[in-house]
Amino acid sequence: MKFFENQGLFKLSEIVLVEPQPASKEELLRVHDEGYVDLIFRLAKENKPYDVETPVSPEILEAAMLIVGGAIRCGRAVFSGEAKRAISIGGGYHHAGRNYGGGFCIFNDIAVLVEHLRANYNVKRFLILDYDVHFGNGTSDIYYHDPSVLYISLHQDPRTIYPGTGFVEQIGEDAGEGYNINVPLPPGTSDNTYLYALNEVLVPLAEEFKPEIIIANGGSDAHFADMLGDLNLTVNGFFRISQLIKETADKVCDGKVVLIPGSGYNPQVLPMCWYALVAGVVGLKEIHVEDPYPLPKEPPNCIRTVERTVDELKRLLRRYWSCFGGFGLNVVP
Repeated sequence: MKFFENQGLFKLSEIVLVEPQPASKEELLRVHDEGYVDLIFRLAKENKPYDVETPVSPEILEAAMLIVGGAIRCGRAVFSGEAKRAISIGGGYHHAGRNYGGGFCIFNDIAVLVEHLRANYNVKRFLILDYDVHFGNGTSDIYYHDPSVLYISLHQDPRTIYPGTGFVEQIGEDAGEGYNINVPLPPGTSDNTYLYALNEVLVPLAEEFKPEIIIANGGSDAHFADMLGDLNLTVNGFFRISQLIKETADKVCDGKVVLIPGSGYNPQVLPMCWYALVAGVVGLKEIHVEDPYPLPKEPPNCIRTVERTVDELKRLLRRYWSCFGGFGLNVVP
């Protein structure tokens, strides 16, 4: 937050800081099985991890409940008319499913937000854009059979990174078939190639699906200097992604966006990338932040690989979406 302040973000009249309340257990139970929630509370009390990658403690539980509450507060602000766009800092717990956690995630704030809006504001169509370097297996699993949630994830090739799923062929099942969209990207993918995929997939699907809100999550771990990922995005790349999210929301859902910047494992670039994401959604036309390291070159095969992936994805989805040359089977009212 200090970096945001130093960039003058909080001096903008459009920016209002609010303090969230912790989520209630009842809010969690709209998404998570009660047995799983009880397990997490018990592990926190005993100060025991859920697994080797997911520690649990009283402090972690307290922070998670506050972050989930922050996502709820953002959704409330957008649909009560208090704001058109809202930003929930520090969440994006997309590895948590209905009855499991993993990858540092214990409760799925994205899904809890969706279900809060469904229950309290009668929202019927949601678009979740997951731009984290990792595939959001938890969010995907929760909505794999649900046609009211269009889940779009751009992530590093799952053969090369946790959690090892999120392939093009995983398009949803039953009523949700065609609503789970995965764009795996080869290591080394940089800004222009990433934006090519985003423009080819997000924009036409959003225009056809017509969501009532776009919920976007991801942090800085797709940056080229991140320590866990191998994509090659820059700070300016994150800014362009965020600008496209805002532009798309302006076209399809009256600008309604909840941005959830979270994740990132290089403390030097994390605040820069998070700032770039916030700046784009807020509506800034430019940012004056430069990457602190030399940018590596994108491998020459990346763009061709991504073009083939996008073509294959469109072929698979053609029967569900007219924007990809089919008749479209969108049954959500």
